[in-house]
Amino acid sequence: MRTLVLNAGYEPLAVISFKRALLLVMNDRATIIERVEDSPVWGTSSVFDRPAVILLSRYVRVPTTYDVPVTRRGVLRRDGFRCGYCAKPAATIDHVMPRSRGGADSWENLVACCLRCNNVKSDRTPHEMGWELRFIPQPPRGTQWTVRGTERAEPAWAPYLSAAAA
Repeated sequence: MRTLVLNAGYEPLAVISFKRALLLVMNDRATIIERVEDSPVWGTSSVFDRPAVILLSRYVRVPTTYDVPVTRRGVLRRDGFRCGYCAKPAATIDHVMPRSRGGADSWENLVACCLRCNNVKSDRTPHEMGWELRFIPQPPRGTQWTVRGTERAEPAWAPYLSAAAA
């Protein structure tokens, strides 16, 4: 059985197990808003309502920005599957500052690149080749860049919920 956790402002935060929700309620970190009537939780000395929805006692600030992880597919998508040098269809990615010279795997150092440009450029910089990038590489922004699975990464309010278990 799962329990919905609401922030003090009644905005949904997470869905957690009823055991974890019961711990929050027992430690006075939350109150039960909605109960499951049919199945109470039996303890050794008392009976507890099984929570379906709980409300946190204190407001938890939820971060609004997430760092999008750098992936090959993400770089190609950000650049519209077009080469950063010649604008032809791109199938590979290129390090603007080559890794052999200390270039990082970051949004600012990776661009989509066609196979021809990638092979010609090799381990040189665009400046050494006399090439110019069509745009300045930047990290993507917006909700469409939220990668499935990263929303399970440790959110800012998770320690608050974990503290109840301790």
